[in-house]
Amino acid sequence: MRWPDLAALELFVAVAEEGSLSAGARRVGMAQPNASRAMARLEQRLGVALLDRRTGGSRPTAAGAELVRQGQAVLQAARTLQDQAGALGTERRTRLRVGASLTVAEYLMPGWLTAFKRIHPDLQVELEVENSRHIFEQVAQGGADVGFVESPNIPAGLRRLVVAADRLAVVVAPDHPWARRAPPVTGAGAGPLTGADLASAALVVREPGSGTRMALERALRGYEQLKPALELRSNAAVRIAVTAGAGAAVLSDFAVRTAVERGELVEVPVAGLRLERRIRAVWKGGRVLDGTAGELVTLAGAGYTRIR
Repeated sequence: MRWPDLAALELFVAVAEEGSLSAGARRVGMAQPNASRAMARLEQRLGVALLDRRTGGSRPTAAGAELVRQGQAVLQAARTLQDQAGALGTERRTRLRVGASLTVAEYLMPGWLTAFKRIHPDLQVELEVENSRHIFEQVAQGGADVGFVESPNIPAGLRRLVVAADRLAVVVAPDHPWARRAPPVTGAGAGPLTGADLASAALVVREPGSGTRMALERALRGYEQLKPALELRSNAAVRIAVTAGAGAAVLSDFAVRTAVERGELVEVPVAGLRLERRIRAVWKGGRVLDGTAGELVTLAGAGYTRIR
């Protein structure tokens, strides 16, 4: 279907309301010769005569009179569309919607956003914190302008860029049997764990859909993995459970570094497994992310070479 020209429709309504083609043309800012041609094209497009042109002016025909009200409604809807589009454009310039998986939100996002707000003090930043799977959904559906995740499994249709690096650490309580595998201050420990050791242990893990859980499952691909001892929805909950003796866990180094330094947890060495991962920004759209979302990604990735 070929839609009527909105400018010609606006002219038609103006002529009907003003009572002459010249007055209608003046109202919409159109030269009269152009107005005559525009009306002729509109009538041809609609297949009906709209105006009865007389010496004293122009009035709608019987058919035209029936269409004036619909034309007014169409124009009002078009104005509403433009107003809403303008409001959304303004909102996009003054608001940034960011999604972050839990590890990124807890340990990296505060520093990134603090630095970002120094550059854009008046920008409203909305941060949604969820697991990686949910952040992917938010970005794909337009609920977030950009997301930051540690999951290695990026869905098709989303752009991605590495902005930081992370390391997964195997940790246990000091009285756990695996704690003896950690090298003491002097001498040597009982040797590092293997992938088979981890796969055959009932671990305390994050919930399905979290980047930490996906990275662990990817590292242990090829091993038959024992059912977890516990599934918990936050790094803090996993850390507390391990400290209380619930078992071993594999968590981000960001999440356990302080507890290991305090002696609350012991990091156990692992051999033969790749327990490193990349933290990525994800977005939907063009290959290069522009606007304030792109600026945040650039800021977040500025220290990547140092972290790597």
